[in-house]
Amino acid sequence: MHSRGSGFFDFSFTTLTLGNLLNGLLFFSTPSRAMEWSSLVIAALLLLDMVIVLAVQRLRSEEGWVGIASVIWATVMALYNVMSDRVVAWGKQEEEERLTGRKETRRTLREWCAVLTATVIMIVMIVITIFLTATLILRSRDASLKPPGERFYVDGDKYKLHLACVGNATFDAHGKKNPTVLVEAGEMPFEDTMDDWIYSSYHNGTIDRYCYYDRPGFAWSDNAPSPHSAGMTSDALSEALARAGEEGPWVLVSAGVGSIYSRIFSSRHVRDVHGLFLIDGLHEDLLHRIASPTRGFILWGRGIISPLGYDRLFGAIFKGRTREDRVYGKSAYQAGKFIKAKLQENLVAGSLTKNEVSQARNIQTPNTPLVIVSSGIEVRRDNEWERKQEDLTKITDNLVSWDVVNRAPHRIWLTLEGRTILEKRLGELVRAR
Repeated sequence: MHSRGSGFFDFSFTTLTLGNLLNGLLFFSTPSRAMEWSSLVIAALLLLDMVIVLAVQRLRSEEGWVGIASVIWATVMALYNVMSDRVVAWGKQEEEERLTGRKETRRTLREWCAVLTATVIMIVMIVITIFLTATLILRSRDASLKPPGERFYVDGDKYKLHLACVGNATFDAHGKKNPTVLVEAGEMPFEDTMDDWIYSSYHNGTIDRYCYYDRPGFAWSDNAPSPHSAGMTSDALSEALARAGEEGPWVLVSAGVGSIYSRIFSSRHVRDVHGLFLIDGLHEDLLHRIASPTRGFILWGRGIISPLGYDRLFGAIFKGRTREDRVYGKSAYQAGKFIKAKLQENLVAGSLTKNEVSQARNIQTPNTPLVIVSSGIEVRRDNEWERKQEDLTKITDNLVSWDVVNRAPHRIWLTLEGRTILEKRLGELVRAR
């Protein structure tokens, strides 16, 4: 039953169909022109949705057979409602002409109330269907944006993970391969957050090569089956790297919650990891902050209404948001795929993921070079965050440096001082042996 998309569209089409059928049953005995035309509009919009889903390969693969069946069923049932309304109206007219010799045009107050209620409900359903259709059109537009790297099947070919590498492998004077920087983004996709300063480090010659990927549900990567923990993501990354023919040694660079993923990956590739670089990383003892039930409920609610795409449509029409913004940029958090990924993260953060990162701490080799760079703003604002940042300096016995960038926010690279320190420390870590 797993689909490579969010699954929220399937739910939306199913709910819309049930509402359409229920409305038809409740007001079956009072057909009207308004009902007939409203049903026809909904059927036409759903037919367009079906064509879009079937025609766009990326949408077809993301929705899977469940999503395709949902939109087809919604279309067929909408057409059925149109036909049934027409048949009932024809039957009533025949009966009235047989009994009275003419078509009855008068209605009782109760019938007028029923017609009014049904019409209002149908207008609401038309608005919902218009939003669904407009969002599908946006998604089809976004699907045309090509990824900078490649997408590889992982986890028994259940979904695809996006992986990209920049630069060529280099070797030192002794013929040993220099480390490749493997970047793990934080709370948002890499392309809109860390890409600028990492590419700047590459352009300046600080590093020779780097690779990055999108976690499941982020940017060009599909959603993974549920439940899905950080360790499962690390395994998927390992598989994608193997399929791409990429080999270590690695220097792992991560930010925020991405540090959890990097530490687990490091513990499972101890021979290949030559350095850990954590940028204001999340400590395992603070995973409860992203595992709270309230946050999970809010994410679920956002996911349910995400197919309407009102925020994405508003951004596209009035704020000039582009497909880049929606796929990996400032509007990426509004996508159903992204919301599902965050919901999956929330559901297992305090259980599976916490166990995996706790085990990773025990497995991690003590001589691995470690660099920690912390946000001065976060450290001053949150005493617990400061204590946990200090504790992160002890995950190995080989601390190269720990910097607290005084005026930097959580995304340390947004300040000039932060970028300067990050690039300097990254160069030192890559050259450390």
